[in-house]
Amino acid sequence: MVRSCYIHIPFCSHICSYCDFSKMYYHPDWCNRYLTALEKEIEQNYQKEVLETIYIGGGTPSSLSVEELNRLFQILEKLKRSRNCEFTVECNVENITKEKLELFLKKGVNRISIGVQSANPKILDFLERPYRKEEIKRIISLVKEVGFSNINVDLMYAIPGQTLNDLENDLDFFLNLNVPHISTYSLMIENHTKLGNQKVEAIKEELDYEMYQKIHKKLEEFSYEHYEISNFGKIGYFSKHNLTYWKNLKYYGFGLGASGFLSNIRYTNTKQFQNYEQGNFRNFEEKISKKVDMENEIMLGLRTMEGISKIEFIHKFGQKLEDVFPMIQKLVKEKKLLETKENYRIPFSYWYLSNEIIIYFIGEVE
Repeated sequence: MVRSCYIHIPFCSHICSYCDFSKMYYHPDWCNRYLTALEKEIEQNYQKEVLETIYIGGGTPSSLSVEELNRLFQILEKLKRSRNCEFTVECNVENITKEKLELFLKKGVNRISIGVQSANPKILDFLERPYRKEEIKRIISLVKEVGFSNINVDLMYAIPGQTLNDLENDLDFFLNLNVPHISTYSLMIENHTKLGNQKVEAIKEELDYEMYQKIHKKLEEFSYEHYEISNFGKIGYFSKHNLTYWKNLKYYGFGLGASGFLSNIRYTNTKQFQNYEQGNFRNFEEKISKKVDMENEIMLGLRTMEGISKIEFIHKFGQKLEDVFPMIQKLVKEKKLLETKENYRIPFSYWYLSNEIIIYFIGEVE
């Protein structure tokens, strides 16, 4: 059963130096053509399930005009929503307005995710984010004033030239925003980004690790649960949509470059606007075998505080976790995994090295 849906809006008013997502400069004509194609994709593929999460990401969804956003929401009326559907829209500080926020609220959006990244002017300039801390504070206040309480802000760290003191100042600023969810991202310098093209070097891994530890300690002091490797939330405010991914559940992905998981097919849409507009939506499809699905269950679930549920694994695959992955007991003895009556999970002391633990499980299923 599919209960989640991701909608990609690729338009941006400017392109950030680090961004590797499917994106393009905003233009009204391109936007209208894109929305027409998006509507066709949804009509062709959506199977009328009742959705428990919808996430509009990008790109920058808030770069669209009020008229274009109205049209987008008219298209999304085709999607059936549960009474308690978590409905998120990503926004950027520089193009949120009261009118757009009021429209979001009217259309049923109940969660706002804001790409803040930092309050440090030097870091904002490096990332090519066109605002300063006073504007950030004003926008967060506006979001709350309009009526949103479920708010996420993104924090980026491990920036070349950033010090632990810089990070401490950013953490203090983010905590003073008083929002219930903070997503944290270590800067990855990807090919085909401005930073990648400029051959910018990443910071030393030791400093990255110190920053990760500092973020964990500071946010937990202020009652944020570190419920997934990159995400912190107050109780009751964990992202239901993101947990869809980490629990290896099925979801739709609509839009340019979007990914989805339906039946036993994982797919990725084309990143070419012309192909997408012509209705050639999917660029890649992979039929997922039971073997790979079990490996994905491990790889994704071990990113979370809860870990892998023994009972859910049996319900999904008809086999015990220990029978499929006998090496799991060795990892428990080495204290790289913790076992409870209900689950297996990675202890926090190993979260930073989680990939080194997860790799044990890949390719082990016969």
